[in-house]
Amino acid sequence: MKKLVLGLALGVSALLSTSVFAQDKPSVAVLEFTNESGAAWWRGGVGWELSSMLTNEMAATKAFRMLERNKIEGVLSEQNLAASGRVQGGTGARIGKLLGAQYLVTGTVSAYEEDTASTGGGLSFGGVSLGGNKSNAYLAVDLRVINATTGEVAFTRTIEGNAKSGGMSIGLYKGGFGGNLSQQKNTPAGKAIRAALVLSSDYLECVMVRQDGCEADFDAADDRRRAKTRDAIDLDD
Repeated sequence: MKKLVLGLALGVSALLSTSVFAQDKPSVAVLEFTNESGAAWWRGGVGWELSSMLTNEMAATKAFRMLERNKIEGVLSEQNLAASGRVQGGTGARIGKLLGAQYLVTGTVSAYEEDTASTGGGLSFGGVSLGGNKSNAYLAVDLRVINATTGEVAFTRTIEGNAKSGGMSIGLYKGGFGGNLSQQKNTPAGKAIRAALVLSSDYLECVMVRQDGCEADFDAADDRRRAKTRDAIDLDD
């Protein structure tokens, strides 16, 4: 009997601790991404697809309580509110209250570059070429985390994704691409997108949950990005 009581007590304790832990996780809504780049793969619907992909990556860390895209779209539509753009107008606290989210995450694709160069090693059979090309893709995403209680911006960071591939290389990432992005999953663009989103989820877990000194690595990466940007600018022009 004592063992049964003890077992029940331990079970209840575990459930309570799990519930408390879940409540301690910040509740987050990832809003529709916007685009300020010249990416050819950007078209209607991609902003929400990127939102869903980042939501999945953040959920995989088990550090957040993520709101579903359908709920976010439904609330914004009902209230006649746009997503990322309207948050800048001071509606962050209102959107957060309507969604029941503590934080809103917005993302803007601010830069995308892709180049393809011939390696000189391609083969051709019946007009079909195999190999011989090397492609590079670069993507920059500007993240903003908005405190939905105060409406203030809590964190900002530019996250970069880089990818390279040869003629017949197989993409590293098989899942997560659908809709208008489905054709990009095995391309350098798709790899750069996934790399940027995975790193974005790592950054958000770091600054919003862990806060254990991991910020220094992201600060150093941002310093390198800013230094490269300065070096690329010819101040004499």
